[in-house]
Amino acid sequence: MQIVPIASGKGGVGKSLLSANLAIALGQAGKKVVLADLDLGASNLHLALGHNVKRNSIGTYLTDKTPFKDIIEPTEYDNVSFIAGDSQIPGLTTLKAAQKAKLVRNFHSLDADFLILDLGAGTHQIILDMFLQSPQGILVTSPAVTATLDGYLFLKNSVFRLLYTTFKRGTPGHQLLESLKKDVDTMKSLYIPKLIEALGKVDPQNTELFVSRMKQFRPRLVMNMIDDPKDAERSLRIRHSCSQYLGLDIEYLGVMFRDQLQDKALSSRLPVIIYKPHCVLSQAIYRIADKVIAAEPRQFDEEFNNTIDASATFDMAEEEANDDFSLKLSGIDDLIGSGQLSTGELVEMIKTQAYELTQIKKENLLLKSKIVKAAKMGFKV
Repeated sequence: MQIVPIASGKGGVGKSLLSANLAIALGQAGKKVVLADLDLGASNLHLALGHNVKRNSIGTYLTDKTPFKDIIEPTEYDNVSFIAGDSQIPGLTTLKAAQKAKLVRNFHSLDADFLILDLGAGTHQIILDMFLQSPQGILVTSPAVTATLDGYLFLKNSVFRLLYTTFKRGTPGHQLLESLKKDVDTMKSLYIPKLIEALGKVDPQNTELFVSRMKQFRPRLVMNMIDDPKDAERSLRIRHSCSQYLGLDIEYLGVMFRDQLQDKALSSRLPVIIYKPHCVLSQAIYRIADKVIAAEPRQFDEEFNNTIDASATFDMAEEEANDDFSLKLSGIDDLIGSGQLSTGELVEMIKTQAYELTQIKKENLLLKSKIVKAAKMGFKV
């Protein structure tokens, strides 16, 4: 069975759209597919799939001890089964290590040709671990500057997760990483190819293992929401930065043009390749499905799989947050330093984030006013 994790650095770039339609396309090609919604706190994959969720879900499996086999539901699409998430519990980030390991073991025991994991957006450790269930996960992004940056940061976090999983606590390599982490400026400028050289001097055995795993690690990129063919050039920026700064080769699965038919399909509760199989967007998904089927399967070594299933190597939430912040800053440095992010695009990104913050502040003020109003009405009663 091939596991196909599908992730995004930020939400709203079409990750669930691709997950649902790719599952159907693979099923139409005669492949037995299980599609799982792992964006537990914001589960909406069933909407993109046009599937009415029954009571059982990953949430009931984790909280009510529902047998795993009972949360796998057949769909009306050939060869496609569905595992629903659960928006009634917090997101995937709240899973404990034991819950994650139990879920992963059940995933690996499935009888299917493909298991598609629709992951939550972001770079939390557990999302990264789920993405690393396969060396060939798919990253979905869009031409927007913030989406491009977040996509690159997701891959950078994945590489660092792979790094810390290989250099376990107590090894000379881990000690070197911890010492470098104390100097943020040094860590930002010491990119993976140079870092491998330094690690090789103090921990050659684990460095060899990490290099071997990096050779297997081949994420695949999909650029969605394309309006103009020139927008696809953004993918080259991510690829160049990954190669230069991370020593990571990524594969390009292709582009998906923005199509208004997707909105009509969604309102009709139908996947777009069912609603209009010959439209531009549907044909792009079919091409991606063909490439997924034709790809030679890759696997990490068995030791890595066991480690990912059972462990947690970032120690504390605060430490993880600090690491994320440092990586975000270094991600911007990477793109600017390589010429992949211009000053104008940086300004555009700052303006976008400022606008988003303004909108959040407005929403907060509105909520506060409603709370005050409700409190006054309650007081009068």
